[in-house]
Amino acid sequence: MTAFVQWIASTSGSIALHESLYMYPLVESVHVLTLCVFVGLAAILDLRLMGVTLRRIPVSEVARRLLPWMGVGFTIMVITGAMLFYAIPVRSYHSVWFRTKLILLVIAGLNAWLFHAGIWRSVWDWDLDPVPPAAARIAGTASLVLWAGIIVTGRMIAYNWFDCDKPQPAAIVWAAGCDSYPK
Repeated sequence: MTAFVQWIASTSGSIALHESLYMYPLVESVHVLTLCVFVGLAAILDLRLMGVTLRRIPVSEVARRLLPWMGVGFTIMVITGAMLFYAIPVRSYHSVWFRTKLILLVIAGLNAWLFHAGIWRSVWDWDLDPVPPAAARIAGTASLVLWAGIIVTGRMIAYNWFDCDKPQPAAIVWAAGCDSYPK
């Protein structure tokens, strides 16, 4: 995999994006802004699922109004995130923070899938309940916690505490795949 990310880093598009005075900061800003849109709206839905807010509004109505905008935010966030990886693929690939963020993203996706494949199918039975069933509350809470973790680990990618070009404990060397890091 290291050879593949090295190849990506050597492409003219990756170099141009990484070295761009304006484009990289613009892509990063759009990534953060669409993250705000997505996570802000997801938090509203999650808080409703937890029975904390909007208790008089049916869950299905909150979801109907927020999900389209969440989808737009998520799509742009993924595209700009891929562009950020494309700009600095080797350092990102070997970042413990980046790897942790990806794991959290997968778990968040599984949480959303399990919610929609499970308790959401019976939403009409509990749609008007001020406090939804435990499964919905757990899914909402898990979503909030996971996205907080995704935001924190995403922000930490910018810092080089665990970069492979520095002496690291064995656990970090293993977790970041530093053994295959280009010297």
